[in-house]
Amino acid sequence: MQTPADRQDRHVYPSHWEADIVLRDGGTARVRPITVDDADRLVSFYEQVSDESKYYRFFAPYPRLSAKDVHRFTHHDFVDRVGLAATIGGEFVATVRYDRIGPGGLPASAPADEAEVAFLVQDAHQGRGVASALLEHIAAVARERGIRRFAAEVLPANNKMIKVFTDAGYTQQRSFEDGVVRLEFDLEPTDRSVAVQRAREQRAEARSVRRLLTPGSVAVIGVGRAPGGVGRSVLGNLRDAGFTGRLYAVNQAFPDDLKEVDGVPAHRSVRDIDGPVDLAVVAVPAEQVPGVVTDCGEHGVQGLVVLAAGYAESGPDGRERQRELVRHARTYGMRIIGPNAFGVINTAAGVRLNASLAPEMPRPGRIGLFAQSGAIGIALLSRLHRRGGGVTGTTGVSTFVSSGNRADVSGNDVLQYWYDDTETDVVLMYLESIGNPRKFTRLSRRTAAAKPLVVVQSAGSAPQGHAVRATRLPHATVSALLRQAGVIRVDTITELVDAGLLLARQPLPAGPRVAILGNSESLGLLTYDRCLAEGLRPAPPLDLTTTATPADFHRALSRALADDTCDAVVVTAIPTIGEGAVGDGELAEALRSAAEGAHGKPVLVVHVELGGLAEALSAAGRTAPQPHVMAPGAFGGPQRPRTATPQPAADTPPAAPTVQPPASPSAGSAGRPGASPSAGSAGRPGAAPAVPGAARTPPAAVTEDVRPPAAQPGSRLIPAYPAAERAVRALAEAVKYAQWRRESVDPGKVPEYDDIDEKGAAELIGTLLERGEGLTLGTEETCALLGRYGIPVHRSLPSPTPEAAVSAAADLGYPVALKATAPHLRHRADLGGVRLDLADEGQLRRAYAELTELFGPPGELRPVVQRMAPRGVDTVVRAVIDPAAGAVLSFGLAGAASQLLGDTAHRLVPVTDRDATSLVRSIRTAPLLFGWRGSAPVDTPALEELLLRVSRLVDDHPEVVAVTLEPVVVARHGVSVLGATVRLAPPPARDDLGPRTLPAY
Repeated sequence: MQTPADRQDRHVYPSHWEADIVLRDGGTARVRPITVDDADRLVSFYEQVSDESKYYRFFAPYPRLSAKDVHRFTHHDFVDRVGLAATIGGEFVATVRYDRIGPGGLPASAPADEAEVAFLVQDAHQGRGVASALLEHIAAVARERGIRRFAAEVLPANNKMIKVFTDAGYTQQRSFEDGVVRLEFDLEPTDRSVAVQRAREQRAEARSVRRLLTPGSVAVIGVGRAPGGVGRSVLGNLRDAGFTGRLYAVNQAFPDDLKEVDGVPAHRSVRDIDGPVDLAVVAVPAEQVPGVVTDCGEHGVQGLVVLAAGYAESGPDGRERQRELVRHARTYGMRIIGPNAFGVINTAAGVRLNASLAPEMPRPGRIGLFAQSGAIGIALLSRLHRRGGGVTGTTGVSTFVSSGNRADVSGNDVLQYWYDDTETDVVLMYLESIGNPRKFTRLSRRTAAAKPLVVVQSAGSAPQGHAVRATRLPHATVSALLRQAGVIRVDTITELVDAGLLLARQPLPAGPRVAILGNSESLGLLTYDRCLAEGLRPAPPLDLTTTATPADFHRALSRALADDTCDAVVVTAIPTIGEGAVGDGELAEALRSAAEGAHGKPVLVVHVELGGLAEALSAAGRTAPQPHVMAPGAFGGPQRPRTATPQPAADTPPAAPTVQPPASPSAGSAGRPGASPSAGSAGRPGAAPAVPGAARTPPAAVTEDVRPPAAQPGSRLIPAYPAAERAVRALAEAVKYAQWRRESVDPGKVPEYDDIDEKGAAELIGTLLERGEGLTLGTEETCALLGRYGIPVHRSLPSPTPEAAVSAAADLGYPVALKATAPHLRHRADLGGVRLDLADEGQLRRAYAELTELFGPPGELRPVVQRMAPRGVDTVVRAVIDPAAGAVLSFGLAGAASQLLGDTAHRLVPVTDRDATSLVRSIRTAPLLFGWRGSAPVDTPALEELLLRVSRLVDDHPEVVAVTLEPVVVARHGVSVLGATVRLAPPPARDDLGPRTLPAY
């Protein structure tokens, strides 16, 4: 029972310190403050700690806690004394506490800013990264309470604890006295501490996903006794895929004497399974899921795939049901894919996992696939799997995740996994929403630097069931920021697959120069026009005429690939008829053998109604001889065995191999759908001839449903497209991505400016915010704040009367401009609310009279007088802090270009010098700044410096939540800021700079 003293000692519980975390091994735990109600848990926890760990904590044998100890360790004021616990299953597995101290190490209160910190981790959970995570959280709590420095005393033999402190990345000092190591470290985050934290985050989240995708055992819960139904279907899919681990069927309605279902051991509950279960696929109705989660948690299941619907997508009741599901699962350290998920797939030979509703296992390949929508997931798998129509071939999937409502595992988690997954070369993602845009952008930038990341993002509102942070940024702005992070942003599922197959099969182009060759002049010209429209630099098409043979294609492609002025080749092909018509397999082998000689240049094919060419192109790559010739990985990764064949001279057609009976009546099509695994294309024994005129033998019988062998790692499969615009669009995206990869090696730097008064700006902001939140600054305050960052603003003097206007002009000096600043006329020179180049008092008075006559009295017009600036190009610069995406800097030309056409470019803050340069040049109307049609170029270096100064302002002072400079006149020499507004407010919370946490529920 609590005494009155206990209740007085119990301060307001800081619930915002509660958090779920991912541990080093991929499991989860909950971090929360320790309270007076935890006395029994603390005692139980301490009893399970070894004597050695107790000795390291208290520097002496300490077998049990006294009542005084328990009171001290559970009674906190959450200011000067704080304790946190990591819990799994509701029980403590680790604790950490700090006590504020003053000089001499005695207990103290604020303003003392140092605290002593101590940890204790249960032996069974040591090595899981619990202490490192707790250090991040207790440090964040301490900073919130005004503590800037931690001190810890550790025995020299306690190497694990010393390593926790030294590896954290904080600035620290170490001393040794009286047999004890004393560590002192500042809590201000450093570049190293942030890097350490994010590296740990990546490893932990990647392992949590790996546990879901590489289970050693799977239980399907909800398997029906009769064929059909979701659970029975998933069980069959797992079995048919050849899952390499242990498989169990679970249904509480199974009779006691039922031992197997479809040859799989059957159990009434997960608890009845004799042995560990790594993954549970939950296919029971939503109302039965809580009991299943409890059973799985008690049995030690590591993760869940919840297929059941009826959660947040169904309304408020379902949303609460979903929150409870996540909380319940995390109590046991389990992660969830779903609910309302389609499932997961891993095609690796050592796993063969198809824990999904997909009835057929996709081909193994190098593409990682993520879809929030089950329907879209089905469509993507189908397009990558099928052989006929559109872009075809054998490029397959490494792993597939359909997250459904993504209540727990999201695209960010899967990106962490794919980042260092050696089985995945290309990542394709369909996103209906982005729950944490700031983190997604950060992870995308890192992933895109290692492998291509192609994304389709839905432009509509987030579906019900998705927890999404509010953002004020338009969809186009978010897309632009993703591109800045290296994301290949496409608009449709078709474009997603088109780009993904090219990037998975071919090397990145070194530039935008494209050679076009083929047997159709019209198709070549169409391809040429599309290249121009996509910003590529095509050479005039080479027409081989409709009589072209495979040897002609081989020679032309070899020459194009050997040309130093060519970065990529598009081959166009139409069907030929009549005697000597080209066979699909022959043409495919001719193109493949020519492409093998140029490892650094991509080759694409545009084909028209050639039913077998696309399949033959893939078959040509996988059925050629496979000596293990090492070549660099396609995207800078580790080297893999690569297909190689003896290469003929550039002008010599490929030699015909020894001819054996082909596997199909369709000469040259061996290896496409319906071909026997023993049937080969040209290039190995048993293949059809590679060139016309070689002898052929009678066809042999084949088995129509035998799948051709998978492509060998590193083989160069040539993607084929049914339309020029699809091929060229995919190539253009590859060109832009390759350029981003090259530029990302040197991202530039954030320059320092000696005239920036950061401290003075901070003091001014603090003074202004004392007036209240959400403050739009007045003209003088705006000019004062911007001036501290070296951004001068032209003075504008209010002129409520003609006499005031004349006086203002005399003060500023002629010539002047007279402007109406009423909201409906501001920045609208097209409406006539501005008069420029007024050289004397007479012109000024006449202009004043005209404005008042046209638009009303001065009280409505709000006229101002401003000294004329040098003529130039009017632009607009904006910065805004978005609560979801972070600080964003935007630039465009003033007026219709940005307002009507949306021609505005965006960059995330802080902006580097390279970012500023690209920002100015990335708008469509940029030529107006560089001397378009004989006009004088303007001072873009001065404009770039202005952009960098604005970026520094909002980055240094997150209280500056919005800045608008309009217009900014860029002249031949210098820039003039003629109008400016600044808004101040308390900054949005930056959870990306805090300790690692999972999304809260």
